[in-house]
Amino acid sequence: MFEHPSTDIFIDMDHTLWDIDKNSALTCAKILVDHKVDIDLDGFLEVYAPINLQMWALYRNNGISKSELRYQRLKQTFDTLRVHVSDEVIHVLAHDYIAHLSSYTHLLPNTVQTLDYLFPKYKLHIITNGFQEVQEKKLRGSRIHHYFQKIVDSEMAGVKKPDPYIFELALEMAKVNPKNSLMVGDNLEADILGAKAMGMQVLHYNFHKEPDHGESIIIHDLIEIKSIL
Repeated sequence: MFEHPSTDIFIDMDHTLWDIDKNSALTCAKILVDHKVDIDLDGFLEVYAPINLQMWALYRNNGISKSELRYQRLKQTFDTLRVHVSDEVIHVLAHDYIAHLSSYTHLLPNTVQTLDYLFPKYKLHIITNGFQEVQEKKLRGSRIHHYFQKIVDSEMAGVKKPDPYIFELALEMAKVNPKNSLMVGDNLEADILGAKAMGMQVLHYNFHKEPDHGESIIIHDLIEIKSIL
């Protein structure tokens, strides 16, 4: 099914293994209550989710800094909902969000079953654009850290996917040829096109239900990997 046999599989974290939506919602619920922000949680999350995705797209393309991402996704949500929250409180909320996020440990369906299947057959690694201070905590808290040999994040690399260097660094650390490697991720631009440009084989976990694109094999549940590899 793939042109070359893979020895190493590189996997994205958020929206691929780790249930960022559920864990983020639980974190938001906690910090809003802790800081007595009187707001309907469902209404907040409905507005926050697309703004957060927009902020991450800007961050990925170097349009905003990490601190701006953390501030603006909250600021713009409150402004859209016409709820006044001071900048001082927003900065505290942004800090506490990162501090508490990794304490929630929900994984996407069939993550552990899929990793159990792959682990004896392949060397597994992580490539993530997530923040360095929380990604390892997420892996350990969710009890999946032991599956992975190399964990490469964008702050370690100094660039974010789809920049070629983060893939070069991961391949170099894993000591593997691109053609014998497979990238699995949810983001078409960052994971699939980025890895494909490096000569890696790719598998798109279409978490966001995007239209078929012809760039790679597409799966809609991690467990489908068992029928492919």
